[in-house]
Amino acid sequence: QVQLMESGGGSVQAGESLRVSCATSGYTFGRNTMAWFRQAPGKEREGVASITPANTAYADSVKGRFTISKDNAKNTLYLQMNSLKPEDTAMYYCAAAAGLRTFCRGGVCGPSLKETDFDYWGQGTQVTVSS
Repeated sequence: QVQLMESGGGSVQAGESLRVSCATSGYTFGRNTMAWFRQAPGKEREGVASITPANTAYADSVKGRFTISKDNAKNTLYLQMNSLKPEDTAMYYCAAAAGLRTFCRGGVCGPSLKETDFDYWGQGTQVTVSS
């Protein structure tokens, strides 16, 4: 049974940093795609960042500010968030796919950020950024 558990959320001021973590059990990192999604009140869930052993992908809104990484030995996925903005306020979810999921556009392929490509989800951790 695959379980994902997020932690590390909290309340910060604009411009500050925060790192959220996703501890996994029953899941093999291998070549599988993993990702972070977020959902703000009244909005749809959106992909933030995804990772495979060879590549990463980011939403345009977080490029240059967020970094996704994973520690295979600890079975943990991370999202380092720097220069946080009030618009980053959301519930952040960890997601894991049961295989390699990629997205190709213009001949360039990278890890998927499509919600339906992911099979396992955590319960979420709240991140609140105040101005």
